[in-house]
Amino acid sequence: MSTLSQKLDLRQSQQLVMTPQLQQAIKLLQLNNLELDEFLEEELEKNPLLERAEEPAESNDSADTDAGDASPSDDGSSESEAYAESGFEEEGDAAWNYDPGAGLSMAGAGAGGNTKFEDPDSRFEDRMSARKSLREHLLEQLHVTFGDNRDRMIGALLIDLIDESGYLREGYESLAGRLGCSIERIERLLRAMKQFDPTGVFAADLRECLALQLEEQGKLDAPMCRLLDHLDLLAKHDLGALCKLCEVNPAYLQDMIEEIRGQNPRPASDFDHLVVQTALPDVFMRRLPKHVGGGWRVELNSETLPRVLVNQAYFTQVSHGAGAKKDKDYLNSQLASANWLVRALDQRAQTILKVAGVIVEEQDAFFNYGIEFLRPLTLRDVAEKIDMHESTVSRVTTNKYISTPRGLLELKYFFTTALTSEDGSVHSAESVKARIKSLIDMEKPDSVLSDDAIVTLLKGEGIDLARRTVAKYREGMGIGSSVARRRQKKAFGRNQL
Repeated sequence: MSTLSQKLDLRQSQQLVMTPQLQQAIKLLQLNNLELDEFLEEELEKNPLLERAEEPAESNDSADTDAGDASPSDDGSSESEAYAESGFEEEGDAAWNYDPGAGLSMAGAGAGGNTKFEDPDSRFEDRMSARKSLREHLLEQLHVTFGDNRDRMIGALLIDLIDESGYLREGYESLAGRLGCSIERIERLLRAMKQFDPTGVFAADLRECLALQLEEQGKLDAPMCRLLDHLDLLAKHDLGALCKLCEVNPAYLQDMIEEIRGQNPRPASDFDHLVVQTALPDVFMRRLPKHVGGGWRVELNSETLPRVLVNQAYFTQVSHGAGAKKDKDYLNSQLASANWLVRALDQRAQTILKVAGVIVEEQDAFFNYGIEFLRPLTLRDVAEKIDMHESTVSRVTTNKYISTPRGLLELKYFFTTALTSEDGSVHSAESVKARIKSLIDMEKPDSVLSDDAIVTLLKGEGIDLARRTVAKYREGMGIGSSVARRRQKKAFGRNQL
């Protein structure tokens, strides 16, 4: 017969308490510059000791990777005490190295024992998503349509280049030169992206915009194409000339005109004032002159850096007049919060700068030679170099942009999958796909490459892949088998005769 007994069992466990300051630090990491500005406006309204700096932050040596990190200044003894009381050093480090999957128990301050972790930014993000811009809408479709990292990078650049009407007016040759990729690749991507919603976006001009919409509706017949080719005559109301050119009678022409009037010449206008929420660079990279060693200089964008200060003079003034203990406690609390925020903003900026510096260093060949030279890079690679957690790198690379010689690019697009060859050399999956595409593009009708032939050619370049891997990459890019390509090329050759 078992007996009941009591015993004292001591266990040691680690818990990370999600205080308001820690929640705020995590939020600051993942906000882009537009969201951060909105967040700071709210903080300025809540805290009387915070104020906007009157002058823009100057670009100085502390704002680039050549000069090291900026160090916060000492704002006085009261402020230092409030800063120490705020626990920034402990909680700041926790925020910058916070791992959501580390198995720590999350207990919100004042949560009544509730251990279920709720994203502190959920309400904020819900509010932001309600104001989705055209850019965000297109990026969602981009990620669904393309799995190739390079395709996504180029697509994101194309999205950033559309104007307020939704048109992409830059020529294919110019775009290809900027990114160091083939014109054929630009054409392939835009063929798919011109099917994005809203229909007509990425059109080069009004004619193409209308044609895309009419084609989707099954109304782009030969007479309509001729009408679109002569929109100048329609603007002049020269209906007689249009009837002759389109080979239709006046009644049919009028129906065609009504169809055109039913289309949207400015597809981006469906998004009202949030038509194109152009991304602003958080970081600039500039080429250094050869006489100082060449390379790149990476610096923060002073125009988007949050310029918030603690008004120490105002704190001193009002604290002297505060008689009640609750008033003094309130002021000290606000001062600690203000100091904490200013330092958190500084650490956020320096973290972005460090991450961007590593990316530029690792992807030097891409910036110099183009998309096929994008190197394999993981969040862990960067995290180890700057001694931070992968989750921190993930946060600071999402919705953060760097202005490069190859366009405005989101930091997260530089992270790719890696393939290791027998000789130990490493290639990104995307660069291998690009090379396969390049080999196929150079095929002639009488010498179409089989997957085995591609394997042999790649092996000669130090890239060792299995035939099934080549087939998987080829199919993933929408490229047919060698038999299908040979048949297609021969048919095309006959049509050219």
